[in-house]
Amino acid sequence: MQTSLAQGIRDTPAGREAAAVIGKCVHCGFCLATCPTYRVLGDELDSPRGRIYLMKQVLEGKPATATTQRHLDRCLTCRACETTCPSGVEYHALLDTGRAAVEAQVGRPPRERLLRAALRAVTRRRRLFSLLAALGRVFSVALPASLRRQLIPPSSSSQRKLGSMDSGFRRNDRVARVLLLQGCVQPGLRPNINASATRVLARAGVETIEVPAAGCCGALRFHLGAHADGLDDMRALIDAWWPQVEAGVEAIVITASGCGAQVRDYGRLLRHDPAYAERAARVSALARDLAEVVEAHSGTLLASAPAPSTTKVAFQSPCTLQHGQRVTGAVELLLKAAGYELVPVRDGHLCCGSAGTYSITQPELSRRLRADKLAALEAGRPDVIVSANIGCITHLAAGTERPVRHWIELLDERLGP
Repeated sequence: MQTSLAQGIRDTPAGREAAAVIGKCVHCGFCLATCPTYRVLGDELDSPRGRIYLMKQVLEGKPATATTQRHLDRCLTCRACETTCPSGVEYHALLDTGRAAVEAQVGRPPRERLLRAALRAVTRRRRLFSLLAALGRVFSVALPASLRRQLIPPSSSSQRKLGSMDSGFRRNDRVARVLLLQGCVQPGLRPNINASATRVLARAGVETIEVPAAGCCGALRFHLGAHADGLDDMRALIDAWWPQVEAGVEAIVITASGCGAQVRDYGRLLRHDPAYAERAARVSALARDLAEVVEAHSGTLLASAPAPSTTKVAFQSPCTLQHGQRVTGAVELLLKAAGYELVPVRDGHLCCGSAGTYSITQPELSRRLRADKLAALEAGRPDVIVSANIGCITHLAAGTERPVRHWIELLDERLGP
């Protein structure tokens, strides 16, 4: 696709990247078939191809409008279009630039500004969010059932004490050492996830290190339009991790695929920052989804195959796992090897509607997408639904009576003490 960007952006790093992305798009329309919003709304401007056209117009100098902003806001950034695209269009990179350009021109109503400011302020602060989540559980009887299901983890007779971080690790002559991202909202909503990850990795001889000073990965503020603040969060996380990186950790393990996709993008996002470009690239290169690390040690962990389980499991593969990180099949293989029966899930490539804060900023569309996803997940009558991302877990839990958990919790329980 031919483009001629406006003078103000043409010779900037963001402009050159945007021009390269637009130039790759051949308008073939393959992306329409996998775009969740286009499938629901049927509007060309709510498809990747349509949004590329809108962003191209703005970057070429045409004034942005509230309509332009609305179509861009509706994008989930699920990146299914990137998986489908035969031309290798890095749509999410263009979306970062396009949304920023539109945001600079088009204001938002006061209520919308307040909501976004609150989300940026609260969700990235681990202690504050955990406190609010704890208060929600205390007063859960007064909350709607859907919100209770988000705040209160599903019970399990074999689940360890919630939040226990005792890994049972015993130092050997040769062990792998990895960093484990704590996250922002996950510790307050599902503290057992990282605890289970720590125990499972310990059984494989992998020592996990959590750095208390390590904060938000930057995704929350960055994707809510506060790019400079989001980049500051990324720099702060790199600084917190860097002593351990220099000490030789073998990987940075992330249990929330949304955070993993963001950290893996640090090298691109900070490549023009002379003080951080090299370190950001190093951190991105070390980033691994938990499934990748567990799969690499599955021979040790599952040397003796557990007896078949009577539990039927439906796996929801988050967009940030399959499209953002291109990790596919690993979780399913691990659960099968652990003895679980996996039920088939149709349209597994489609988004559940969580998408970070999308379920809050675009509630109607998000609920429609969740209903479709839950219908697909529950068609095989599973006993439990599992995912690999905290946002997807809590979003799905709000719409079903079935327990929704992280897959590592099930693996932890099957492997035993």
